[in-house]
Amino acid sequence: MKKVYFGSNASLSRRFVLRGTGVCLGLPVLDAMTPAFASIPEPKTAKRFVGISLALGLHNPNLVPKTTGRDYKPSAYLESLQDIREEFTVVSGASHPGVTGGHTAEGSIFSACPNQRGTTSRNTISLDQLMARQLGHETRFPSLVLNTNGQNSPCYTENGAMIPAEDNAIRLFTKLFVEDSPKEQSRQAELIRQGRSVMDVVGAEAKSLQRELGPGDRSKLDAWFTSVRELEQRLVANEAWIQKPKPKVTLKAPREIPRDNEVAVERIFLDIMHMALVTDSTRFITLHVTGNNVNGIEGVDESYHTLSHHGMDEEKLRQLAIVEQGVINEWAGFLRRLKNDHLLSETMVLLTSNLGNASSHDNKNMPCLFAGGGFRHGQHIAFDQQNNHPLPNLFLSALHRLGIEAEQFATSTGEMNGLQV
Repeated sequence: MKKVYFGSNASLSRRFVLRGTGVCLGLPVLDAMTPAFASIPEPKTAKRFVGISLALGLHNPNLVPKTTGRDYKPSAYLESLQDIREEFTVVSGASHPGVTGGHTAEGSIFSACPNQRGTTSRNTISLDQLMARQLGHETRFPSLVLNTNGQNSPCYTENGAMIPAEDNAIRLFTKLFVEDSPKEQSRQAELIRQGRSVMDVVGAEAKSLQRELGPGDRSKLDAWFTSVRELEQRLVANEAWIQKPKPKVTLKAPREIPRDNEVAVERIFLDIMHMALVTDSTRFITLHVTGNNVNGIEGVDESYHTLSHHGMDEEKLRQLAIVEQGVINEWAGFLRRLKNDHLLSETMVLLTSNLGNASSHDNKNMPCLFAGGGFRHGQHIAFDQQNNHPLPNLFLSALHRLGIEAEQFATSTGEMNGLQV
């Protein structure tokens, strides 16, 4: 760890951290630090993060290659991705320490917050929201939290509150690319001003209360003040964006959503997400794929959930492979579009799930395909299938690639080895 010296006896680590509920946040680089770090080359950084999570996992025998390293032989699901083989890494044998509970562990996908008996009594900030909190002010939308079918999300604020997802692709397109009328702009500005007024009133009352509290409660209230100030700052930024024109795009707005084909719904969202990144409308996006109806896909006549609980039934596995191959192919198509637009090297794209084995509700051996961001790809990094590697280590690597100086994320023990260039 490098240290910066301010005097003969004083020193401050660049990654000096403020610790809280599983997340460690680093100090910004201060002016006083600049001379000491002037000679240290900055690492190659990414600008964006996209997290795609699957509520029903992926069948590991079809996903995980039997061989490891850079010369791995592609698995069944990866054979169609060999044209972009050098753009992504397969990670196996990784999971979130202390996370159990099958489906109920969805809340920990991006927070990696340990839970008890399958539930998180108090969640911690998710990876995407930590990124957006540090860097999201640079775009119209600090982050996008999306779901293909429902408003649940694996995205949480620093206070452990779930962020409701946008699940309507037509509404999402309008929000991103359709200009608001002057009347709507005025309405939005007034709502923001009212919100700021409420913050002023509540803040004043809380400050008067603070004088009557003990040290422990004052500390809690200080944390709340911090959240309020951050909300105020976001409100001010949003008000400035209201008057700026939205980007013009060639992508056509979706007209209807095929609710019998979850893969097609995923494609619609990914198309909009791609355009949101191209226009720099946001740099941090999550998409939770949760739809259950897939009988509109040729060769499939069961529900997605039923197929995921296959019990090794051959016919269910055959149909499940059709659905999951479609999901992976859409993810790969998203990568190809980013690569064609010269955005992939600056954009980290993660595909994962809370379920390593959906059929048995097992949260170990989480599926993980990780692409872009300037990392060293084209490999299969295999960890112990019984004693899993902490997947939060990958999250910490992602934070550092963005230039966010955290020493730890949730239960991470360091960066994930093998990804560094």
